[in-house]
Amino acid sequence: MKTRFTSLVKLKKNKVQNSEQFLQKASLNLNSAATALELSNHTLKDLESPKKGTIGEMLASRVLFHSQMDVINHNKEWVDFAVNQVEQAKKQLSVDMMEHEKFQYLDFEEIKAELKKRKFKEAKDLDEIALMTHARKNR
Repeated sequence: MKTRFTSLVKLKKNKVQNSEQFLQKASLNLNSAATALELSNHTLKDLESPKKGTIGEMLASRVLFHSQMDVINHNKEWVDFAVNQVEQAKKQLSVDMMEHEKFQYLDFEEIKAELKKRKFKEAKDLDEIALMTHARKNR
């Protein structure tokens, strides 16, 4: 049965689905960021500074170390951004789900009221038919 809320329920359901998809993408992004951070930390641990050699090798090792630290800092920022994105996606999904449920409830209540009206009208029609039938029998 269609009510004035039916189209809104469908719209809110689509919005909930979009929010769920965004949350899934944000979670995947967070997993990728965490993996990249872990990998960059392992790479830093694997770097060894030269014990002996030319000054050029020492400077190259230092540049490589600083470069890896920059990568780690970038990945930390990426993780922080991804965590924030996941939190926002969860909040938005929660809001969208509440609105969807609200309009579902309003739709259900309107259907219930319409069914009650129909039932009352049907009972009234049956009473009228019974009165007409009773009046014919008494003639």
